[in-house]
Order: sequence, then structure tokens, then C-alpha cells
Amino acid sequence: MTSDIPCRRLLKLTPGWRYLRRTKLDCLARSVRDAHEIAGDLASRDIKLSSGGSVHDPTGPMGKLLFNVLAMIAEFEADLIRMRTREGMELAKANGRLRGKQPKLSVKEEAHLLELHDAGKYAMTEMAELFSISRSTIYRAVERGQRRAAEPLRS
Repeated sequence: MTSDIPCRRLLKLTPGWRYLRRTKLDCLARSVRDAHEIAGDLASRDIKLSSGGSVHDPTGPMGKLLFNVLAMIAEFEADLIRMRTREGMELAKANGRLRGKQPKLSVKEEAHLLELHDAGKYAMTEMAELFSISRSTIYRAVERGQRRAAEPLRS
């Protein structure tokens, strides 16, 4: 999770810098652990954090306090977002609005596609154009059809 933080990518690209300027400090880290790792990285490379005209040293007591407070706020915000997202999804599911991704082909269309495939008259690209779908969707539909056809043999 820590590798997708923009600050991490920025730190990899900035050897020799003396200051790291961030306009929003709460976007610096997403958890307390991330903040500690970033602060350690900044301290080891002697990089100071600049925000809103003030410079914060991650090795000093005020810098450590700032990093910890901001990390706690960032982690709290991320937890709130996750909680609200889960609650919203549960509510939508209870109301029948969360159905997931809808299939590209109806049951009848998929059956027709399998008939055409089994007949061998059309190439995959031609069938993709005919049904206005991608070739990968054709391959998945054919695979599903073959699995369904093989199921009675196993029983």
C-alpha cells in the first residue's frame, strides 16, 4: 500500500534535494506507519519538509509531533472513507441496487454465440464484430460453455 503514495514516488525521484514541499500535509502519509517510514527516509537523506512557508525537520521534536498528528488524522480519514464505502455498499445491496458488473451478452446471445463457434463458420474476430464485443469476451463465453458442457460428464 505504501508504494502507491505520491510522496513515495517523489522521494525516489529526488536525490540531493534539501526540502520536500507539500501543500497538503495530510496527503503525505496514509497511516502512522507510513508517516514513520517517510520521516525516517527524509531524516536519513537530510531532507526537510516545507509546507505553507514553514520548514519542519523530521528529526526534531516538533517535526516528529507534526508527523504523528498528521499521520493519525490521515489514517482516521482513510478509515472513515472505508467505513462509509462499506456502509453504502451494504445499503445498496440491501435495496437491490448493487448488482455488480452486468454481462455483455444475454443468455440467448451467449447461446447463439456458442452455436456459431461450434459450427466453426466464423473466426473469433468476426464473431466479436458481429456481437460488438471484444475477443476476450468471446473466449470467456466459449470457456464457460465448455465448462457447462463438461459438468454432466463429471456427475
